[in-house]
Amino acid sequence: MSVKEVLQSLVDDSMVDCERIGTSNYYWAFPSKALHARKRKLEALESQLSEGSQKHASLQKSIEKAKIGRCETEERTTLAKELSSLRDQREQLKAEVEKYKDCDPQVVEEIRQANKVAKEAANRWTDNIFAIKSWAKRKFGFEENKIDKTFGIPEDFDYID
Repeated sequence: MSVKEVLQSLVDDSMVDCERIGTSNYYWAFPSKALHARKRKLEALESQLSEGSQKHASLQKSIEKAKIGRCETEERTTLAKELSSLRDQREQLKAEVEKYKDCDPQVVEEIRQANKVAKEAANRWTDNIFAIKSWAKRKFGFEENKIDKTFGIPEDFDYID
């Protein structure tokens, strides 16, 4: 590495200060600045350590409090088994309800409404196609069967009832 690269890396690491005065760059480092930086870093780490140890102690106390009332008794194990069986039963019932969701009257009504909207949209587009066909017949004098053949419109094309 060249001297310039070394100096730049030291400036980037805040180990050396740099000032541009005129056309020159001046570099300097004070030993006390590094000492103060290390002290600040040490204080920050010590405060983090003390906070972490306090949190650890409080969590240990809460674990001990929670363990006081939790003796492994026969009643507790039976209640835990009952709870797990009830949760399994609830999941099975949810799956069964999901299976029969298609027969729900509300879902059926939503499907009917969606079908009604789709039917109206199809009839609207059919009306648009008939309007374009009549415009093309008037404007260009084409026969209706030639328009149908050219654009691939089937002979039984009509509105949906």
